[in-house]
Amino acid sequence: MQALPSLQDLNLQACTFGDYKQPSKLNFSSLLSLTISVAPKWVFQLHKLVSLTCTSNYYSSSDIGGPIPDGIQNLTMLENLDLSYHSFSSHIPDWLYGLRRLKSLNLGGNHLTGTVSNAMGNLTSLVSLDLSYNQFEGAIPSSFRKLCNLRHISFSNLKCNQQLSQILQILSQELKTLVASTSQISGHLTNQLEMFQNLEKLDLSSNNIIGELPQSFTKLSSLRFVDFSENHLTGNPFKILASFTKLLYLAIDDNLFQGIVHEDDLANFTTLQVLSASSNNFTLKVHPSWKPKFQLSHLKMSSWKLGPSFPSWIQSQNYLQYLDLSKAGISDSIPIWFWETSHDYDCLNFSHNHIHGKLPKEAKIFKSVGAVDLSSNHLDGNLPFVSEYMVSLDLSHNSFYGLLMDSLCQKSDIPKSLGILNLASNNLSGKIPNCWRMWPQLEDVNLESNYFIGSLPASMGSLSSLRYLRIRNNTLSGKFPVSLKENKELILLDLGENNLTGNIPRWVGESLVNLKFLRLRSNHLSGNIPNGLCDMKFLQVLDLALNNLSGNIPYCMNHLSAMINKTSASSSFQEYIGAGSDTVSMFLWVKGNDAEYNNILGLVKNIDLSSNKLSGGIPMEITNLTGLIYLNLSNNELTGHIPQSIGNMESLESIDFSGNQLTGEIPQSITNLNFLNKLDLSYNHLEGKIPTGTQLQSFDASSFVGNKLCGPPLLLNCTMEGQVPDDNEKERKNHGVKWLFVSVAFGFIVGFWGFVGPLFIYKSWRYAYYRFLDDVWYKLQSCM
Repeated sequence: MQALPSLQDLNLQACTFGDYKQPSKLNFSSLLSLTISVAPKWVFQLHKLVSLTCTSNYYSSSDIGGPIPDGIQNLTMLENLDLSYHSFSSHIPDWLYGLRRLKSLNLGGNHLTGTVSNAMGNLTSLVSLDLSYNQFEGAIPSSFRKLCNLRHISFSNLKCNQQLSQILQILSQELKTLVASTSQISGHLTNQLEMFQNLEKLDLSSNNIIGELPQSFTKLSSLRFVDFSENHLTGNPFKILASFTKLLYLAIDDNLFQGIVHEDDLANFTTLQVLSASSNNFTLKVHPSWKPKFQLSHLKMSSWKLGPSFPSWIQSQNYLQYLDLSKAGISDSIPIWFWETSHDYDCLNFSHNHIHGKLPKEAKIFKSVGAVDLSSNHLDGNLPFVSEYMVSLDLSHNSFYGLLMDSLCQKSDIPKSLGILNLASNNLSGKIPNCWRMWPQLEDVNLESNYFIGSLPASMGSLSSLRYLRIRNNTLSGKFPVSLKENKELILLDLGENNLTGNIPRWVGESLVNLKFLRLRSNHLSGNIPNGLCDMKFLQVLDLALNNLSGNIPYCMNHLSAMINKTSASSSFQEYIGAGSDTVSMFLWVKGNDAEYNNILGLVKNIDLSSNKLSGGIPMEITNLTGLIYLNLSNNELTGHIPQSIGNMESLESIDFSGNQLTGEIPQSITNLNFLNKLDLSYNHLEGKIPTGTQLQSFDASSFVGNKLCGPPLLLNCTMEGQVPDDNEKERKNHGVKWLFVSVAFGFIVGFWGFVGPLFIYKSWRYAYYRFLDDVWYKLQSCM
């Protein structure tokens, strides 16, 4: 380096070195442009620098962070400063606003805080400004009016909380790029937009913008990139967008758009490459022989009304890489020409239609496609062969039959890439094949609700990256699969509704330390609940119901730290799921209902040990689980009292202790459970007054029957001391009531027959009685 005095452009990106010990020997006197990952101090002596790019794309967060280094202020000749993705924190330093020559400033992808200062308006030479993906709050300052040279601005992911009209009136009308996604912007798309006639890129996605596209929007004829997705826009945008002849990218997903789209509405999209318009309410009406003028690489039309026939115009698209026609009302079979295409699809999604027929076993498309989702249709026949290049396959909720071996166990010299396999809810049968070593990248396997038999194969343990395994509702048998001991990355394990026998091994808690969701419901497991389960600090769903488990509930339940924390340990569950986020779900029995949890699965905290043979008392330690939401210990042989400290479990929404042998009174602290909306204490030996509280008196009386309880909501009142009347007192009262009825009945009989009886026996009495009645009737007539 010392021999390069004429060097003007130096790129040291991804190079690692310490600070130079003899900076005086560096001869970079001519250096104008420097690209480096982490800037050592000698960089700040390069006073002629015009461009400094200091990004950390190749570095870990341990190498970066802290405030923006002060030494940059010495580089007064800078015109381009790129400090993006460096995890810089704190505020933008005031000295930065003194770099008046700056034409391009990129601070995106850091952790900068505070507000965007009015002093930003001092940088009047700025042509490009990127403040996106920081932690700024507050409105875009009015001083931006001074940035007359500004052509490109991005402030995505800022908490502006500002009307769109307020932002537009302070920006340069010469803008070519405006990117303001996820910035809490509200209001309408106003006519102010027509002033930005040089605009080429407009991204207002993921905001709170409402209303229809204004007619004046048609004046923005230079637009090439438009993204209005994830707002609350209405009307039919294609009536406005139809005149845009330069569009390359159009994204309007997840709005309230609706209407019929005709061929003419798409006729001018001759340069369009990406059309993303899912999750609206559109109907496409085109002639069966229509061939659009565009050639798309990405087409997303989920929730459009395209059916009932499979859209034949797709055959004209020669460069498709991403195709989503899910929820499109297609009730047809997939034509042969589609399977013979040679497209290299990244994603193919025809899910949630009514597509029927069989899949060809060795279609060309399956040899090149990355992700395939044909779930929730009426497809049948054998499974297709899974190629080495496929990364995700979802054929769930169809009627495929046959053996899994025929699809998965083909040998190949090329490493297989499949990470997600979902074959749930089909008619697959036989044993689960023992060829899982061929699929080392698998993270998510879902084989639930089929007809698989036998035990889990040993090669399943070779899946070192496996995080989600669901094989519930089959006919698996044998002991708890020891092969799972090696799947140390497991987060979710569901083997419920099978015929597994034997004990739950202690190693489950020792080896599967990352488990969050463990469901072994409805098997034939026996023995004690191992104390080792208490070591699973991430566990937040434990469902062992409907087995033959015996012994005590472990006293170490308070070690389940994920159930102690009231804020979910998996509130950011998506970070654990990654690419398979749409496929991760779990069936849970809570509040008396069986429901599938997916998006909110990470928020659920549940313990269900019901319908076993557990004995002993309810451990007081379980009441330390203050984050637990659902607790079901019903239909066991539990004895003793309900813990007095149950009121500490402030997050509980459901308690079921029914069908046990619990004694004593209901603790008064149970009234502290303000979120409780289901309670069942029926059929125990509880006694005394039901504690008075808003929650308890709102439950149905069936929640307390089969005990010796009194007070609302039961009709049985308590005595002055708050006790249930004893049996002798109730018997005396019952007897008293019976004797009263007997006495009344006897008096009626004696009175009636004492008067009427002689009239039947003595004729003379009868004649005298009749004469008496005639005499009375005669006197009454004479008085009238």
